[in-house]
Amino acid sequence: MYQNNLTFAKEQDKVDPLAFLRSQFHIPKDKDGNDWLYFTGNSLGLQPKETKGYINQELEDWANLGVEGHFEAKNPWLNYHELLTDKMAKIVGAKPIEVVVMNTLTTNLHLLMVSFYRPTKSKYKIVIESDAFPSDRYAVQSQLKFHGFSDADIIEWSPRKGEHLLRIEDLEEIVSVQGDEIALLLIGGVNYYTGQFLDLKKIAEIGHSKKCVVGIDLAHGAGNIQPDLHASGVDFAAWCTYKYLNSGPGSLGGVFVHEKHAKDKDLPRFAGWWNHNKETRFNMRQPFDVMEGAEGWQLSNPPILSMAAIKASLDLFDTVGMDALREKSEKLTGYFEFLIEQIASDDIQIITPVNPKERGCQLSIQVKNADKSLHEKLTAHHIITDWREPDVIRCAPVPLYTSFEDVYRLVSVLKKLL
Repeated sequence: MYQNNLTFAKEQDKVDPLAFLRSQFHIPKDKDGNDWLYFTGNSLGLQPKETKGYINQELEDWANLGVEGHFEAKNPWLNYHELLTDKMAKIVGAKPIEVVVMNTLTTNLHLLMVSFYRPTKSKYKIVIESDAFPSDRYAVQSQLKFHGFSDADIIEWSPRKGEHLLRIEDLEEIVSVQGDEIALLLIGGVNYYTGQFLDLKKIAEIGHSKKCVVGIDLAHGAGNIQPDLHASGVDFAAWCTYKYLNSGPGSLGGVFVHEKHAKDKDLPRFAGWWNHNKETRFNMRQPFDVMEGAEGWQLSNPPILSMAAIKASLDLFDTVGMDALREKSEKLTGYFEFLIEQIASDDIQIITPVNPKERGCQLSIQVKNADKSLHEKLTAHHIITDWREPDVIRCAPVPLYTSFEDVYRLVSVLKKLL
């Protein structure tokens, strides 16, 4: 299927129906004007060329209309977040009522745990992956402490000794034995370190079998894999948009709350005027009347400039759809894997799952003896990858803007460096 030569890579780019997307992004260049080989969309996505125009539209409306922009702007600010909902819902496999763009990732996780982590004296523990992203661990630790519990009440789902990947049967065992004490499973849908994409539907079934709430961090999943959140049955999820969704550094995040919770106005939550009934929001003296669906977790009016950048990216996603992007991603990442496996070296190994259905576009390359120098040498060649302690180089050939030729050239340099 694949061939280890530049001619093959260039031919794949010629017949790629999504190759045109690359020209829609700003590719960083070296001092000689050559494109960097950019493989860190899993950390910060590249800027769509249309983003500046989307933001400038709002700046012009602000300049020309002032406060009236809330009603008279080309895209009225008052309900601007609604312009993002349908397209974001398609990306994560949700119904529009289940999705809202707001705040940032860890803030959203805390707001969701206010509602969905409701510990009792007997059911209060939280399950996370043993190598969860640090911010998730810190959030869970602080929630436990806030409720009068401790770090000892975290249960870790770990790979088996000598292995890198999580096994779903081990989570089943944890919940089967300790489920009566577990209040919440908060799991990264795609592990940041290994790139493993977990079976969300199975995780939900396991958690719900013992009446545990199930939440998912999709920071490394949204815009990368197809999580099919509604069908998965998970209770809630949160994600950022600056990685695979290309919205810019520190941009807003997204929230999913399953439809089964949409009309439960008795769920405890923090309140602000933007999760109050929008029909009476500006009557000012009305008692709080929470909105249905994911919008009922908003607090403040939307930051328009950040949302404009998100809109630019979502519009681009919508032109091709996640089905086509995933098809290309599996082929592109498969080619990357094939080329790395052709390197005759014991100094590196891929620890990401081999099965394309169990990974996104990230491949995690473990380096023998935990030596960061290989990553630094790649950077010196204007190949932008991502080092994660203690011993992994993360590389993400993003289907929106990474070419088959990019992949071939990266591996060619890597082979020489080894």
